[in-house]
Amino acid sequence: MTETQMEKPSFTKLEHPTNGQCIELDGDALIVPDRPIIPVIEGDGIGRDIMRATRRVIDAAVKKCYGGKRQIEWFDVFAGEAAQETYQEWLPEDTFAAIRHYRVALKGPLTTPVGGGFRSLNVTLRQVLDLYACVRPVRYFPGVPSPVREPEKMNVVIYRENTEDVYAGIEYAANSPEAKRVIDFLVNQMGAKIRDGSGIGIKPMSEFGTKRLVRLAIQAALRQKRASVTLVHKGNIMKFTEGAFRDWGYELAREEFGKDTVAEADLKGPAPAGKVVINDRIADSMFQQILTRTDDYSILAMPNLNGDYLSDACAAQVGGLGLAPGANFGDGLGLFEATHGTAPKYADQDKVNPGSLLLSGSFMLEHLGWVEASRAIESALGETILQKRVTYDLARLLGDVPAIKTSEFATAIIENLPG
Repeated sequence: MTETQMEKPSFTKLEHPTNGQCIELDGDALIVPDRPIIPVIEGDGIGRDIMRATRRVIDAAVKKCYGGKRQIEWFDVFAGEAAQETYQEWLPEDTFAAIRHYRVALKGPLTTPVGGGFRSLNVTLRQVLDLYACVRPVRYFPGVPSPVREPEKMNVVIYRENTEDVYAGIEYAANSPEAKRVIDFLVNQMGAKIRDGSGIGIKPMSEFGTKRLVRLAIQAALRQKRASVTLVHKGNIMKFTEGAFRDWGYELAREEFGKDTVAEADLKGPAPAGKVVINDRIADSMFQQILTRTDDYSILAMPNLNGDYLSDACAAQVGGLGLAPGANFGDGLGLFEATHGTAPKYADQDKVNPGSLLLSGSFMLEHLGWVEASRAIESALGETILQKRVTYDLARLLGDVPAIKTSEFATAIIENLPG
């Protein structure tokens, strides 16, 4: 039975678009109209340049692939510096309400305010909206300079838990009254050994948080016909957090996907046809293996900090964060975003590479079921790179190649759209 939208939220400084329709849910499946309303956060710093370029390419790809039958109705909402100017706050409730109501959104990079009460605006968005899975597809585009010999072997999707571990970390400064109380309790009541003057950090990890992440990863592996899901952890040392992540992941696979998965330890030979192999790797070993045995891995699921490190390490093999898409998923919600920062010294210079945000937009189209437009953007981007019509970051790596502007890069991609 289709889950219809709740009553439209009331905004303080926004108005609902008069054109377009809401995305709805049928169980876990999106019901996407031909003119979906997509909230968009432009972003700070270089966000203005790359979002303009990204929207142009997405609109052109959708028009070319569907002949005008489909169209995105963009709905500008506010976060970061633009929100501070409009609302006198960094993350207004209007923005949360719009994303909850319309279900799928696109976001540029956001600054982290100094003294603004936030660790990070990006983290706050994920936590308030319960976007518990950070998903990073990492693949190589021919022609992109790479520090490794065979970057084409990289084709992984990283599922990183988004709400626990260090993102929910509790810290007390060294020699603070709070740290001294915690140390006193741990030493005198729990028998721990802790040096005086230590700072204290606690990272919570739960069965609930782990299992819902691993569930998404296995569902994706089955849907995309991927060979394996690898649980990446440091459970050899941290047995009751990272080790529990591993154990809960295997348990979830057995209980909910027993007919479709097989544990690597249970294999006597090749995996049975159609079955997804569930395995695990120690985090430090995984950093080596993603370099030396890159094509052995397909989907990686891991706690927050491991995922933060490993997603950037994977991206470095295929051109860096400038070509690394990302999304954050919750139940019925998807927020697609650039994976890099705001680079304020390049703001409004029409200079930087929009590739990360553009590929996140392509990922968004795939999520909507508009696969033809998603593939068209990726094909056109790859062709443009092969033509060496690139922004300064890629031009300097390619050698004697003149750099083009952000807007010119978008125009070149549009010219290369197939069909």
